[in-house]
Amino acid sequence: MNDFRRDPAFLRGSTQRRLGRRDAFRLAGMSAAGLALAACGVQGKGVAKPTSSAQAQSEVEKYWAGKAKTGHVDFANWPLYMDPKHPELQQFTKQTGITVTYKEVIQDNASWFAKIQPQLAAGQSIGYDLMVVTNGIQFTQLVQLGYLVPLDHSKLPNYTANAGERYKNESYDPGNVYSVPWASGMTGIAYNPKYVDTPPTSMADLWNPKYKGKVGMMSDSQEIANFGLFALGIDPDKSGPADWEKAAAKLKEQRDSGIVRKYYDQSYVDPLSKGDIWLTMAWSGDIFQKNVSDGTDLKFVIPQEGATIWTDNMMIPKTASNPVDAITLIDFFYDVNVAAHLAEYINYVTPVPGAKDVIAADAGKASGDDKKLLEDVAASPLVFPSDADLSKLRSYKVFKDSAEQKQFESTFQAITTS
Repeated sequence: MNDFRRDPAFLRGSTQRRLGRRDAFRLAGMSAAGLALAACGVQGKGVAKPTSSAQAQSEVEKYWAGKAKTGHVDFANWPLYMDPKHPELQQFTKQTGITVTYKEVIQDNASWFAKIQPQLAAGQSIGYDLMVVTNGIQFTQLVQLGYLVPLDHSKLPNYTANAGERYKNESYDPGNVYSVPWASGMTGIAYNPKYVDTPPTSMADLWNPKYKGKVGMMSDSQEIANFGLFALGIDPDKSGPADWEKAAAKLKEQRDSGIVRKYYDQSYVDPLSKGDIWLTMAWSGDIFQKNVSDGTDLKFVIPQEGATIWTDNMMIPKTASNPVDAITLIDFFYDVNVAAHLAEYINYVTPVPGAKDVIAADAGKASGDDKKLLEDVAASPLVFPSDADLSKLRSYKVFKDSAEQKQFESTFQAITTS
């Protein structure tokens, strides 16, 4: 039974929370400066990932041997990613006796990595036993440098039972050796049905001349790169320099023909609702929250060629003082009721599909605006994508080194800056 007592206003006003979180993510090393910062100046001895399941299990057994519960966890997360009253953590302490110090200290991936890397390289505590990092270049560096604890999946029964299959073998962490998801979001196409009478189904719609001057694209180079690659049927994570040049040419064609009105950061939402643009690249959470807060009827679709998914992941740093308590907390968030409550508040894609039925049941017990809001969350494909939609989602390109990253950036930055 879900024991949480909800603030009746916990969903109202969540647009402000969402915009702050997603805007922080936009700065999370996805700009050229952030990527350059993360790619340079990294010192430390690289540690090869396990090459077999037997080796991986050996590493797990070696690390966890003799580790015991201490009764406390220090948890570092992003701002606006949990109800400020921390009802989940209160329930966790009541249930396990483990206390939690929770701090919203991660503002972006690049600066967080730059802060903790010297301490991890020296084998020193970073002051946290559990942290949340987005898939991407910093995540890859944490793995390659041997800074993360290999997870003992025997200690993750809720994850094993309740995580969606999509979240049990992430491309950036095959077998979830070092991480499990906290929450995800999508980059797809949003449109205003007041002006677009035929719902877009393909990336080609963003290149359609009939929408000349009414299309919004993102200024972030990795975001537009993915869409250029999708338009050509190329998986971003498997792409190389030749693919980037083709995708860049496709995006320049769109720009030079006058189809693109503007390259936006997060400021595309209001122009879309006002009709300044009719369809645009968009983040799923923005569209859901705009409709909730302002009563708009904006639509979000995942094109047939695919769309982008980004995932924030829970992981334990190698110097954690309380790893047993940390992995216990990780698994707690995969309890279906806990996952449902978290999704009700943050409205991101939850890695626990069963949370949908719990939210629907909560809606049945609620009334008025709260009932409608909970029904919207439970029914939203932006919080609970279908299996068909999930199968079309792809991650960002993971760069093997800083030289490759710089080549990528220079290829796509020219589109939005020239």
